[in-house]
Amino acid sequence: MSIARILPGYYAATVLFVILDYFFGVNVRVAFLEPWPAARFGYYVACIACFVLILWRPARATFVAAFESLVTLIALILGMGVRVLVPNDAIFAENADIVTVKEVINFLIAGSVAYLSWVKGLRDLVNR
Repeated sequence: MSIARILPGYYAATVLFVILDYFFGVNVRVAFLEPWPAARFGYYVACIACFVLILWRPARATFVAAFESLVTLIALILGMGVRVLVPNDAIFAENADIVTVKEVINFLIAGSVAYLSWVKGLRDLVNR
């Protein structure tokens, strides 16, 4: 199955994830951006922009997916890596976890999907 066939549904699901996140407090898609609400909102806007772009220019869907996957991987690495490598004083004062189990699970799922999408997108772009 071509990545270009899956993408519209993936990006359209962003609306569902926004509703779950902002109205029901269930952050499934971008738990790694939980500490940064502005970045989380920006990520949702970027995903919706990707959806509009692939509907407008379907021939560029593979490029859009590969680029968005790269951005997601960078955000995951920075979002989790900075918190693990540079813990802040609040973590020590409150005896809190550096990262939660929910964030680790989200990191593994989102990271795996983003990596596979990145590799598949690059392969498709090279084979054109």
